[in-house]
Amino acid sequence: MRRRLSLRARATLFGTLAFAALLTLGSFLLIATLESRLTAASDQLSRSRVNDLLALASAGNLPASLQNVDGNGVAQVIGADGRVVAASPNIEGRAAIADPRPGAHLETSTFRAPDDNEIETYRFWYASGPSPEGIVTVYVGDSLEAVSETSAALRRSLWAGVPVAVILLGVVIWLLLGRAIGRLDRIRAEVDRISEENLDTRVAGDGVDDEVGRLAATMNAMLERLDIAARRQRDFVADVSHDLQSPLAAQRVALEVALGRPGEVDRDRLRSDVLGATTDMEQLVSDLLVVASMDANGSPLLALLDLDSLVLEEAARARASARVEVDTSAVSAAPAYANADDVRRVVRNVLDNAVAHARSRVVITVDTADTIDPRADGESVIVGRAWAKLLVADDGPGVPPESRDRIFDRFYRAEQARSRHGGSGLGLAIARDLAERNGGRLDLVAADGGATLRLVLPVEPGFTLDR
Repeated sequence: MRRRLSLRARATLFGTLAFAALLTLGSFLLIATLESRLTAASDQLSRSRVNDLLALASAGNLPASLQNVDGNGVAQVIGADGRVVAASPNIEGRAAIADPRPGAHLETSTFRAPDDNEIETYRFWYASGPSPEGIVTVYVGDSLEAVSETSAALRRSLWAGVPVAVILLGVVIWLLLGRAIGRLDRIRAEVDRISEENLDTRVAGDGVDDEVGRLAATMNAMLERLDIAARRQRDFVADVSHDLQSPLAAQRVALEVALGRPGEVDRDRLRSDVLGATTDMEQLVSDLLVVASMDANGSPLLALLDLDSLVLEEAARARASARVEVDTSAVSAAPAYANADDVRRVVRNVLDNAVAHARSRVVITVDTADTIDPRADGESVIVGRAWAKLLVADDGPGVPPESRDRIFDRFYRAEQARSRHGGSGLGLAIARDLAERNGGRLDLVAADGGATLRLVLPVEPGFTLDR
């Protein structure tokens, strides 16, 4: 297979060719402009001399030798009979350079005429006017060879200068690209050495704040995200394995005891042990399915719903199996624009968490608010917009300071919660993710002397909470 040129070689080649094309075009334009300017200057001088000689002829002061002509020009004054009345020194004694062409207005023509011992091509300007001897015609011309020689000299300079400039530019492009691409190659080589086992490695920057430097920073940010994702995946597998191991071990022990002593089996206890472990595994699998669906699915289907009605239904469910009082006296009407299934799951998880940690009472408040109170850290969440708000407060031990920033992390459980209440550690993480997916927010707003969680949801479409 034919080997392609490297990026450095292609960029150098294309840049050099483009520069060469621009220089060539510029050279042609420069030569054309120079020739045009020289010709225009010569024409202006010739016209001025014609007018001056006509004025001298009219006044009868026309000299026989016309001295006001440079070495590149010729001048003649010819009478109506074709006799040369006056001439420039380089054509004195020569015949008329042209047949008289009387005319009061200036005209121009190009034709050949003598210059000392040579014949050259001139651009003549001529006009006729009166004199004491009658009508005379004045011819003043400038040699076109002067223009062509000047442009030829410029062409020779450009023929030598343009290739040198193109070559120098090609070398500069090659060196500059080599430096930039060398930095890119270094980044590529460093990233290529990073594998799943050393995702904590980062690309070494060179301190230059340019595109390559920003690429290195972007690569490091991406590696940081990959490292976090890999660690989360490892933690996820470890937590799932741990949480599945306990109920499986409990089932195994119960069944081994039953098989080892079949005559002493307590059927009710066996049923309770096996079904209890199965329920724990079923709850964990259900939570994992919710997590997977949230990660895989897009935006949910949103609609207007009655948050108060949904909360009362979930409170009734929690009250039926709870050992504590569930107070719903502060529940008032509060519409919300969200997905009903998602909101139901959020409310259920928050209530189950509160019931599990409460000593004797859980208080539920539902209303709407234009201004949401500051969070526990003092930062205001929402100001100046209608929101549906749910508060769930329990009278349990609260949340210890070291756990307040982590209670919404997946699989996180405080040690006291792990020992007293069990659970998978996914309930509040799922609740917060679902709240945010519906444009709302779930926060811990009180943590001492019991925990208070607050859910806020939008009451109209097209508006989400900035987090």
